[in-house]
Amino acid sequence: MYNISEEPVLRPVARSITRTDLVADSIRTAILSGRIKPGETLVERRLAEQLGVSKTPVREALIGLASTGLVVISPNRGVSVRVLDAADLRKAQELRLLLEPWAVASSTRMGRPATVADARQALGEARELLSGEDPTALSLANRRFHRALYSGCDNELVTTQLDNLQDLTALGTVTVLWRHWPTWREEFAEHEDILAAVEQGNATLAERLIRSHVKRSVTHLSRPRKA
Repeated sequence: MYNISEEPVLRPVARSITRTDLVADSIRTAILSGRIKPGETLVERRLAEQLGVSKTPVREALIGLASTGLVVISPNRGVSVRVLDAADLRKAQELRLLLEPWAVASSTRMGRPATVADARQALGEARELLSGEDPTALSLANRRFHRALYSGCDNELVTTQLDNLQDLTALGTVTVLWRHWPTWREEFAEHEDILAAVEQGNATLAERLIRSHVKRSVTHLSRPRKA
């Protein structure tokens, strides 16, 4: 019988980046940057040729992206980039509303300088894009801002879930939210207030501000669209 007081038989294996991970990151980046459009069909053979890999890591990457909701696998159409509507984006935001305020508050309490530095850099990138001429780049800068704040929460399960939700948010912000409610300047001002609270180490205020920030999007997406 195994004695629980003895040294473990197996030790944790450090996670390494696999070819499938690299392929998934490449496809995800192409989707979020707009190089691959919502509704576009993803052909394994063509992707494999462009990426210089076999079809196996491409197939595995697409299955992984389907599990996060970024792509859809259909018996008739194969694999395609997900087309989000207001209801889809609202549901993603509602889940963010449950997780992100806690994560940002926890990250603020950690008081890590890198959190503020990364968030400030992303905020600076967003400031340069406020003209709205490149909404995709602005959306991705906002994604980096949010990730900088919540990823320091020291809970990889929450961080992974929020990463997936931020992918959907970045995809849907340009195609749904900003198309009907061009709120990027308001969001930027709210980001400045959130970062100020984090810099001050005020976790309670940061949590309240991020909750209000995400809730504003939920409210917009619950209303009828503008003509």
